Amino acid sequence: MIMETDVKLTKLAKCAGCGAKVGAGTLVHMLEGFKTHEDPRLIVGYDKSDDASVYVIDENTALVQTTDFFPPIVDDPYLYGKIAATNALSDVYAMGGEPKLALNIMCLAEHMDKETVQEILRGGYDTAYDAGAIITGGHTIHGAEPIYGLAVSGFVHPKKVLTNSGAKPGDVLILTKPLGIGILTTAAKADLVEKNVLERIYKQMATLNKTARDIMVKYPVHSCTDVTGFALLGHSFEMAQGSLCSIHILADQVPYHEDAYELADMGFIPSGAYRNREYAESSVRVSGNITRAMQDLLYDPQTSGGLLMALPEKEAQKCLKELQESIPQAKIVGYVTEYQDSFIYLE
Repeated sequence: MIMETDVKLTKLAKCAGCGAKVGAGTLVHMLEGFKTHEDPRLIVGYDKSDDASVYVIDENTALVQTTDFFPPIVDDPYLYGKIAATNALSDVYAMGGEPKLALNIMCLAEHMDKETVQEILRGGYDTAYDAGAIITGGHTIHGAEPIYGLAVSGFVHPKKVLTNSGAKPGDVLILTKPLGIGILTTAAKADLVEKNVLERIYKQMATLNKTARDIMVKYPVHSCTDVTGFALLGHSFEMAQGSLCSIHILADQVPYHEDAYELADMGFIPSGAYRNREYAESSVRVSGNITRAMQDLLYDPQTSGGLLMALPEKEAQKCLKELQESIPQAKIVGYVTEYQDSFIYLE
């Protein structure tokens, strides 16, 4: 049941969910030239443009750490807490890890009452419980806009870490959640989305990538990332660039919400999609008759999106079949080749 509140959370924020994420191109320049320590145990750091950091503790254990938080993407506080926590936990799953500990990150805006705050936190705690993780504390401040998320620690075997830079020629790509979240939530602010569609995408955003991860690790996956604020094309670009390969996205195979396509065709595009296009477009070759609306879907920032995994073609069909037993929307959306003239080919 959706909780009714006197104050609409989404009205307290300028941006919603992962649409508030700073553009990837901007982040690259922000982090240039910083002096940092070197440590051979740090096998994945911020210089890798990956989902989380990974630090080797011993021959059987590596620590995975990440943080994610954003302004409200829904008005129901409990659902907001669940979605924000699900999104934060996803980065650990994308590395092949299991989340174990988490800390709350929260900013309270004016007019937020005690019940609203408790419901946000309850959403986070319930999601962490479902993930098998424990929220052990956190930090809360007052500010101009509501913000909630988690700092998450998890564990993975050092030899089983999945990064976004391990894709190999001959791999195929599997995506586990359909696109269109940013477009639909943007249009929802103008009351242009039917209730049943909203309920569908709310359920999707609040669904952990735990099942996808648990199935994925049974197969020889070479690379993985979760598709969130940088969109399918932005995250694919980072995977291709890190792997020094070309990734071919088959536009007609990509799962998406049909209502989102119609809204994109009408021009309801979140600002984050324009930032993603600016970031990746110079490395994307478009062939065939791919509509502008479809391209906008592929640049659409996703909140709590699915996993994008690269694995050998001969294993992909078996993996996909097992995924679809629990996640029927999962589909093969592309393939990997040796680097050609561009990192991304949209076909």
